[in-house]
Amino acid sequence: MTRFNEIYDRACERKGGESNLRLLLAEPRKVSTLRTLCDDLWLEEFTRKIFQSGFYWSVVNAKWDGFREVFWDFSVDKLLYMSPEMYEQRAQDERIIRNYKKVQSIAINCHMIYELQQAHGSFSELVANWPSDDIINLWLLLKKQGNRLGGNTGPFALRALGKDTFLLTKDVEAYLRANDIIDGGLQSLKSLKAAQQHFNELQNHSGFSMTALSQLIAFSVGDNAIQST
Repeated sequence: MTRFNEIYDRACERKGGESNLRLLLAEPRKVSTLRTLCDDLWLEEFTRKIFQSGFYWSVVNAKWDGFREVFWDFSVDKLLYMSPEMYEQRAQDERIIRNYKKVQSIAINCHMIYELQQAHGSFSELVANWPSDDIINLWLLLKKQGNRLGGNTGPFALRALGKDTFLLTKDVEAYLRANDIIDGGLQSLKSLKAAQQHFNELQNHSGFSMTALSQLIAFSVGDNAIQST
């Protein structure tokens, strides 16, 4: 509890007080709400995050209506029947960011979602039911069965649609290393397990969601303090 209190107090100090800090904290969607999400939304968000990696987000967002037109609103049912030749052709469409390798990820991740639908009823059902105290194994599933969803890409997509997950941002990584929680590669299994265990302990002590805890740590370190005038 002492460590959490230190994080919380530091975040309050850097963000101008507790009331200001509370306004900045996001909360995940309820499990019941996650279950109702259309699986097409996951394919869309995975694709968005894949393209945002390495591009200015503003450029991707400006092109997004074009992506939705070219890829049939990311309908999993429809895209299952798009041939490799059609993907290659559409990768040259000026309405999107023309990057064939990233476009190929749409096909692979579409099939991943379809396969997991068959096993779990829906992809949203799988995500909703996955325990956040074991969230790293959902990350690893996306990395293994999907395409270009390793690193922070998969976790950022999960967070964007409301799944309770912490994120290994630069600020969070700096905190974990400074406190000797991880000492090897950030994405090694050893580091992921150590990070998960630490977040689980913080959650047990505080009652905050993984989402909020991740934000609190980020707010307590790095270059994001409110500047005094």
